[in-house]
Amino acid sequence: MKALLLAGGFGTRLRPLTFTRPKHLLPIANRPHIDHVFDLLRRHGISDVVLTTSYLAEAFAETVERALGDGMNVYVTHEEVGLGTAGALKNAEAEVGDETFLVFNGDVLTDVDLDALVAFHREKGAETTILLTPVEDPSAFGVVPTEPDGRVTGFIEKPPRDEAPTNQINAGVYVMEPSVLDRIPAGREWSLERALFPELVEDRAALYARSTDAYWMDVGTPDKYLKANMDAIEGRFKMHSGAALAQDASIDASATVSSSCVGPGTTIEAEATIEGSVLLSGCHVSRGATVSRSILGEGVNVGPGAKLVGQTIGDFEKPE
Repeated sequence: MKALLLAGGFGTRLRPLTFTRPKHLLPIANRPHIDHVFDLLRRHGISDVVLTTSYLAEAFAETVERALGDGMNVYVTHEEVGLGTAGALKNAEAEVGDETFLVFNGDVLTDVDLDALVAFHREKGAETTILLTPVEDPSAFGVVPTEPDGRVTGFIEKPPRDEAPTNQINAGVYVMEPSVLDRIPAGREWSLERALFPELVEDRAALYARSTDAYWMDVGTPDKYLKANMDAIEGRFKMHSGAALAQDASIDASATVSSSCVGPGTTIEAEATIEGSVLLSGCHVSRGATVSRSILGEGVNVGPGAKLVGQTIGDFEKPE
């Protein structure tokens, strides 16, 4: 079985961090997000991956090389112009073959049981199966009402909270049959959520959904990205490997670091305080400074006694 990773998005909700890298390469516990997805696939015996790229595609070269070294077979497709979530699948059609395949949205961090999801898909004879997860406020997601047997009866993208028929939302992980690609026009921007899935519902096609209580997070916003890092280092997300503190980070003995991820080559001086934050590589936090509930991109320099609370700072930018 192959897994297609949709890695072509601009990551606009995570700017300014994504001005210089695709969102999939932002670290969760000092490992690129995409590496955690590779870990999940390997744990389920899946080693063939199709990476669909567009924005800053060249940035994935190191990731692909590392994955190949870990025994993965990685095939890369590229879109000169973004084709949307469904258009990216159509563009990768030659790599899919004639077998059932998995699809992952780029924002998803999860430890779901993929074997159980595939088994459900095959039991139902589905053309497409959508993974669902419950959320408190479904208004920012695609809501998926189903019949008792899991057959999807609607696909409602980002409904008002008080109008959502269910709190079960599209979790961005799918099992698909190659036949579904025949429904997607070639060379055009096309959306799974706004075009393909509603069409499958309207046609009464074999579109099913299965809910999970496994860990799941949409890491596509600064708040959720921070939360994912905290969940990883505190054990709510069961990661294969990763660390709160990079081995070559330098932290003065009088500094306080709590519930935070500190990246490679980062220096934290005396009496500084870091709490609930993510610091990427090469940051410098000067004496007596405070960084709280913030994300610092690469090479950010925080001056003596400065206080950053709830901020997201891009690579090499100067905090205000």
